[in-house]
Amino acid sequence: MSILLNFLVGFVASLIGVIPPGLLNMSAAKISMKQGRKIAMLFSTGVTLTVCFQTLVALLLARYLERNPEIVDLLQKVALGIFICITIYFFFIAKDTRREVPKSVNKSKTNRFFYGVLLAALNLLPLPYWVYVSITFNAFGWFSFGHLEIWAAVLASGLGTFVMLAVYAQFFRPKEDKKPLPVNMNYIIGAITAIIAGITLVKILKYL
Repeated sequence: MSILLNFLVGFVASLIGVIPPGLLNMSAAKISMKQGRKIAMLFSTGVTLTVCFQTLVALLLARYLERNPEIVDLLQKVALGIFICITIYFFFIAKDTRREVPKSVNKSKTNRFFYGVLLAALNLLPLPYWVYVSITFNAFGWFSFGHLEIWAAVLASGLGTFVMLAVYAQFFRPKEDKKPLPVNMNYIIGAITAIIAGITLVKILKYL
């Protein structure tokens, strides 16, 4: 049962993490439009492998932190500050996502897998994201740090990431004459981080 719970948490959390338009999913959509879905899937595979590695590292770190409650308390306070800063950034500093998607794209078909690996490696957000998600769900008894359970979550995170990238590549294929997105997605991401910050603040105050 714990393995299934870990898999479900890993899959859903990875889907949620990749849903907002960002560098990785928009790159998959752009590559699909310019070079075809097969090349986009190759790019997505590279991204997925990197995400699996990042998730594994994050969960191993989370398991260590979970065994040291005093560090978790400190981490929650640090995370609160980080999420507040991220919220401020996306609401007031980040560039408007309603601008047009750049038209330039690398035409090489042979390096798309490694391009996906590199681009995902430059995105370090999965590390704190999975640490926070796993520790939070573990506190509710919905996530376990056993060996098999961790691998189930890692596989699920990779599967969820690949599925969402495939959805972008399949259906969200921007056209050259397509108007910019009517909604600034930074506001949506900022709202999500604000909610997470609120939950973290409630947890901190609860144990004061």
